Amino acid sequence: MLALNRRQLLAALAATGTLGAGLSRSRAAPVKTKAHIVIAGAGAGGLAAAAQLSARLDGAKITLVDARREHLYQPGFTLVASGLKPKDYVLSTTAEHVAAGVNWVQEQVAAFDPESNSLTTERGTRITYDYLIVATGLHLDYASIEGMDISLIGREGIGSIYASPDAAITTRRLQAEFVEKGGDGLFGRPATEMKCAGAPLKYTFITDDLMRRAGTRGKAKLTFTAQNRGLFSVPIVSEKVRMLFQDRDVSVRYDHVLTAIDPAKRRATFRTPAGMVDLPWTFINVVPPMRAPAAVRNSPLGWRTGPWKADGWMEVEKPTLRHVTYRNVFALGDVAGVPKGKTAASVKWQTPVVVDHLIAALQDKTSSEVYNGYTSCPLITRIGRAMLVEFDYNDNLTPSFPGVVAPLEELWVTWVMKEAALKPTYFAMLHGQA
Repeated sequence: MLALNRRQLLAALAATGTLGAGLSRSRAAPVKTKAHIVIAGAGAGGLAAAAQLSARLDGAKITLVDARREHLYQPGFTLVASGLKPKDYVLSTTAEHVAAGVNWVQEQVAAFDPESNSLTTERGTRITYDYLIVATGLHLDYASIEGMDISLIGREGIGSIYASPDAAITTRRLQAEFVEKGGDGLFGRPATEMKCAGAPLKYTFITDDLMRRAGTRGKAKLTFTAQNRGLFSVPIVSEKVRMLFQDRDVSVRYDHVLTAIDPAKRRATFRTPAGMVDLPWTFINVVPPMRAPAAVRNSPLGWRTGPWKADGWMEVEKPTLRHVTYRNVFALGDVAGVPKGKTAASVKWQTPVVVDHLIAALQDKTSSEVYNGYTSCPLITRIGRAMLVEFDYNDNLTPSFPGVVAPLEELWVTWVMKEAALKPTYFAMLHGQA
């Protein structure tokens, strides 16, 4: 068994790029150009794209537009909210990740005008471009839940790991109280697209495991409210989670969408096919609806028809992430209106595709690079065990190491990848090295 674990660990480290971090890859000579490339958003996608473009272009003007000076390692929020990592685990600065030669405009984008190849910041600065990459992330729409406000996080049993590192720490405090005393625990997810759709499941599993370790599981009822008839977008994974929830006595309510909360009464209201339903909570992890930021939502860049119109996701081609109408515009990361891809792992695969197509366009060429929807979710099922779920646009499982890291098995090695190995790879990605 020890030999197998060693083999799995080496595979995991290779998968996350840890073993090859010091190896150089041969590249073609930088492409000479005077083009002005603007990147809106300095999150994972924006920083990674800036680094790759900086390395592959000679003479280009690259402008990064974002007011955020603090960079957040969002894949670590669940670990912070579970007491497994400290707050500073997810904190760094934007400045330390901006590639050399990139001009960082520390202002927030207020509006996009693709007809005039320009954007305007909240301070009124107008910036024109030849090419634009929109990597603005998404908007956490807490206000669309009646009675909910981020100021409530930490009060009346209301937790939410998404708002900020401080919110994750506060949620951890409430979770610890719940683990000790028990009661009604409510977990779930919104009906909109969301970043890392496995995160609400992870938090449910971790809470269950913490209670079992504390000997208090019998004092609590855990309920997961699913927004539709499944627990995960990939059917085989959904069924596996259903079986695990059944085994661990986690009640599931399907077709329950959170619409309102009453903090004073500690009652949550859900929209269901049978009408509105109220459920009590002692502890609730509120996951807000997620939409494109207002600057994108209110621009011509969003989908005009179809399932992603209502929330303003960008209208891009699935294989290239290139805008359908404005061909000098690309989306990267959460803001892209595609069926999958709102994880840091997706950004790792999306960025070279977007960069390659943009550079090909600069040379009046075409690129054969394709993003197949690859998304990865290290789905924690208990402390020390996780499933590495990798899949594509068609819900096919795409395991990186078939026969070594089984996608639907609760493995120690997958836990190691999530808890220790993924963060170094993430930061390598920001600097164009992964």
